[in-house]
Amino acid sequence: MAMNQWDPFKDMTTLKERMDKLFEDSLTRSRTTEQEFPMGSWKPAVDIYETDDKVVLKADLPGIEQRDIDLRIEDGTLILNGERKFEPVEKQEDFHRIERAYGAFHRTFRLPSTVDQTRIEAKHKDGVLEVTLFKREDTRPRQIKVEVK
Repeated sequence: MAMNQWDPFKDMTTLKERMDKLFEDSLTRSRTTEQEFPMGSWKPAVDIYETDDKVVLKADLPGIEQRDIDLRIEDGTLILNGERKFEPVEKQEDFHRIERAYGAFHRTFRLPSTVDQTRIEAKHKDGVLEVTLFKREDTRPRQIKVEVK
């Protein structure tokens, strides 16, 4: 059984992020009434994980066409822009409730110095954008053989 070292600061950071999102969501909801049309900026959920040879970012972008996604790198920052368009079949007055967020979004992620900014792959499938950022060869961990004499 593998043992994991507990990091209280990681848990505190996670808690802070969740509290920030809770307050942000509640303030956004309090400024709009049930009848208002919820347009404006929103933030798609993103997961980021790292392996020995790459950093992977996955963003939930349901209902967004590939042509409405703008992904770029500028000055060591990955920039994700896009828009989820509201295209009602009926008039706005015919809706009982509109809870999904629509409109433009903008996310930025500072890249670690280990990432090779020329080797990046991006795939968009089933509403999930997956961006793979490969690490530079010289920064990857490598095994060093120790000889016993």
